Amino acid sequence: MKTLSLLSVLWCSAGLLLNSASFAAQNVYKDFPADVMPELSESGKLQVGVKTIDVAYPEAAMTMSGEMVKRKLTLEVWYPASESTELAIYSDETRSGKSFEIQADAYRDAPIMATDENYPIVVISHGYTGYRTLMHYLGEHLASHGYVVAAIDHTDSTNKDVNFAESPYSGFPSTLLNRSRDQVFTLNAISQHNFFADEVDETRAGVIGYSMGGYGAMSTVGGCYAFNDTTAATFTGTQDPATVQLVKAALNTCAGGKPSSDDTLPAWKAALALAPWGGQQQLFDTKSISNINVPVLFVAGDNDDISGYDGIRWLFDHTTHKDTKLLTIKNARHNVAPHPAPKEAYGSEFDLGSYIEPA
Repeated sequence: MKTLSLLSVLWCSAGLLLNSASFAAQNVYKDFPADVMPELSESGKLQVGVKTIDVAYPEAAMTMSGEMVKRKLTLEVWYPASESTELAIYSDETRSGKSFEIQADAYRDAPIMATDENYPIVVISHGYTGYRTLMHYLGEHLASHGYVVAAIDHTDSTNKDVNFAESPYSGFPSTLLNRSRDQVFTLNAISQHNFFADEVDETRAGVIGYSMGGYGAMSTVGGCYAFNDTTAATFTGTQDPATVQLVKAALNTCAGGKPSSDDTLPAWKAALALAPWGGQQQLFDTKSISNINVPVLFVAGDNDDISGYDGIRWLFDHTTHKDTKLLTIKNARHNVAPHPAPKEAYGSEFDLGSYIEPA
């Protein structure tokens, strides 16, 4: 099976607009004629299945407080399907807790299409906060071109986990600690999952990270975090000097929680960093990100009000792989990755503000 260039598909499919149909669940995309759309936004020839799976770290994971807990993740996984079943519906909620449903263009729990070449794996990682189907358009589109795509519900960091109105930063320390770890674990979990193991190629993988997902992706492909006393205290709410040192030690890891960037998994072949966070505070060791040996495509609005355009430029300027690129969207803010807002989000700026991107 012929697949498109991984880096090209990761970016070009971001322009995908799905076909509109009449379903009980809403379709958040307009039905534009094909001749006004980018060529690579066209769906592939493969029909798409989708499956929700729950996975758990094989060993207890340390929290920021030093407690050892069993960390579990919920994944939404898209893949080439051999037959059609019932179309799926994605059920999520806004930051204020309003539930909504979106009509999928993928078949729920359809059989996976067997392949002789095996499918590359793409991991999708949302921001703080968010949910696993925030970029479902990419999951469905990539799967139609011959990829298995696993999007993560990052535990402690979803709209359901965080009461953003009353305690907006309650999940942020966990996010700092686990974002890259979750991405690496997800690749391994899909590679070993009974449903996918025989059809995926665990040696060919890409990672898509939005906002805090981009912060994680930079580490996943080889970057090392470089929190100092001030940033470790500021972003975790830690004040005790002795505890700050423990927090720094926990955070300052590489490649998904490893001691060194030498431990980066060779499976990673490309990264798409959508409005990645962390550059404005220079939270990465510059030598390590300059040594990232896979192409990274940065996508940023020049009015980014969360990650800061200058911070994203700092990451780009220090990521010196010859095929690394920066796409700047003029006048855009931070919301360059989410699907369009569901109708339930239009009642308040609090909800709408995490979706809408007029540029």
